[in-house]
Amino acid sequence: MKAHIRYSGNMNFLGKADSNHLVVMDAPKKAGGEESAVKPIELILIGLGGCTGIDVVSILSKMKAPLENLEISIEAEQSDDFPKVFTKIHIDYTFYGQGLKNEQVERAVNLSKEKYCSVSAMLSKSAEITHSYKIKANKT
Repeated sequence: MKAHIRYSGNMNFLGKADSNHLVVMDAPKKAGGEESAVKPIELILIGLGGCTGIDVVSILSKMKAPLENLEISIEAEQSDDFPKVFTKIHIDYTFYGQGLKNEQVERAVNLSKEKYCSVSAMLSKSAEITHSYKIKANKT
C-alpha cells in the first residue's frame, strides 16, 4: 500500500492512497490551520469505524442475519503529552434489524476486534479499546 500527500497551502493537505480517492486535511486554528477539513487524527477514528463496520456487516451478511442498518459512534481520550496518542477508545454500535440476535451481533463485533480489523489491532497497541452495542428493531 502506498499513500501520497501534497501540501496545498496554509496547513491544508491533500492525500490519496491506492484507491485514488482524495482526502482533504487541515489543522485547527490554534495550530495555524483554517479548520476547513478533517484533522488527520480524526481520520484515525473514522478509519477505525469504517474498518470495524465493514467487518461486522460482512460477518452478519455471511450469517444471513437481518441487518437493516448500522451506526457506529466512537469516543476517544488522548494522552496529555506529545505525541498525543489515543489511550482509551470506546466504540458504540447501534444495530437495526427485525429479528437480529444478540449472539450474532456479539460474535460479529468480537471477530472484528480480535481477528479482522487491522486498524483496531494497531490502535490496541497504545489504547484500551472497549465496545458496547444495542439492537433496535428498526430505525426511528
